Amino acid sequence: MNSLTSSLFLPAIVFLPLVASIMAFLISRNRQQGRINVYFAILQFLVVILMTILFLNEQTYQSDRYVIGGWGAPLGIDLVVDGFSILMIALTGLLTLLITIYSASYFSENYPSAEKGVRFWPLWWLLISGLNALFVSGDAFNIYVCLEIIGLSAAALVALQGTRAALIAALRYLLVGLLGSLFYLLAIVILYRSHGTLDLMQIAASTDNGLPDKVAMILITIGLLLKIALFPLHFWLPQAHANAPTPVSAILSALVVKASLYILIKFWFDVLGETTTFGASQVLGALGGAAIIYGSWSAFRATQLKVLIAYSTVAQLGYIFLLFPLSEYSIGVNSFSGSASQAAIYFIVAHACAKAAMFLSAGNLILSQGNGEIAQLKGIAMREPLNVLVFAIAGISLIGLPPSAGFIAKWLLLTTSIESGLWWWVIVVIAGGLLGAMYLFKILSVAFSGNTVDAEPAYQQPKEKVSGVMTTVALILALITLVLGFNSEFILNISNTTSEVIGI
Repeated sequence: MNSLTSSLFLPAIVFLPLVASIMAFLISRNRQQGRINVYFAILQFLVVILMTILFLNEQTYQSDRYVIGGWGAPLGIDLVVDGFSILMIALTGLLTLLITIYSASYFSENYPSAEKGVRFWPLWWLLISGLNALFVSGDAFNIYVCLEIIGLSAAALVALQGTRAALIAALRYLLVGLLGSLFYLLAIVILYRSHGTLDLMQIAASTDNGLPDKVAMILITIGLLLKIALFPLHFWLPQAHANAPTPVSAILSALVVKASLYILIKFWFDVLGETTTFGASQVLGALGGAAIIYGSWSAFRATQLKVLIAYSTVAQLGYIFLLFPLSEYSIGVNSFSGSASQAAIYFIVAHACAKAAMFLSAGNLILSQGNGEIAQLKGIAMREPLNVLVFAIAGISLIGLPPSAGFIAKWLLLTTSIESGLWWWVIVVIAGGLLGAMYLFKILSVAFSGNTVDAEPAYQQPKEKVSGVMTTVALILALITLVLGFNSEFILNISNTTSEVIGI
């Protein structure tokens, strides 16, 4: 992108959701509030599409910077866009559009959750603004501010349900997020003391693998792992994701945990890459492998539908962390390139779409049945066949069956592991897929057995008819996972572009 284009689109991608948040607060009692927010989501998506096209049309794929207020680093804050950030911004724009459309119906007057929409929309757009700002931040302290915006708004969104369980989960989420931010902030203090700047490019250029940089990298890794919820630091995630409103569960699993992962990859492979060690990469890989097995098994044992999906997120995040040990072997150095990085990028995109589709379809099933207990979903496929189909398609992607995007991601992981001679990761990936199949077919067997009339729910709640809009949005997300599987060459080309320009 040229300088004129970057000066238009980079600020717009940050401030447009902020404007939407303010407008949502001002028109909170307007009956057309949902439709107005959909218009904002469409506008943001168009900006993202134009920004992505202009970036991909560049032959060099070089990163582009916008200096806010004319104050450059180290005094000012720069917005930076490169291949990796473009990918995350495009993914955020797509999911924001679809989940906003879903939310407009979910919080409409036709459903009991309508009154929560007044508080939902300002927080929703604040969360999206924080995500967009994070993906284009070129300053370490600005990243901290964005992490706080994301964490505070996400915790408030989890608490919207108003139940005791939701409030406890939101408070735990908030405290863990603040602890992770504290670790990150301490690292920033050390980096500023050592380098005299917080600009990521300038820090990367002056890193000398000294003790201060190593300590900072350790603190950053611990803080971000808390926010990512990598096993065994996952204790807050299942209840937070399971007790949140359905659109919030979808965005938390699809994007919010990926935001901290994005920053970790940036620091690990770029900013402080010289401080990382072979042993540390193996530890992250081992934790990722443990997350795959533990998360999948916990999902199989779950009795609540949304809890099952939340534990599935714990497992799926583990696959992405195999990037760290495999990157050492695939090209011989600790770098975000090669087949390991392609697999990680594919997993980020595939998991975001599949998990959002699964949470939305699960929310529809719970709304229809009036109960989130898996045992009480007996025969639900007879009443909600499309939503069960969406759940099945998303599950197929998560367990890695063709022709889904999840299959391509796992195939890349398997081939990288085999080529590197690391056969134990092959066993972990296959075992995770088998356990994933177990919890998927557990749900499908209940959904297709008997009849809901015969089931005796543990408690009675009014059953709602799911709107066609909510089902359609979930179906679109599920179909995207199949399209990404059929068009693997397109995504792999984007992956190559991303890995080439991740350096800042």
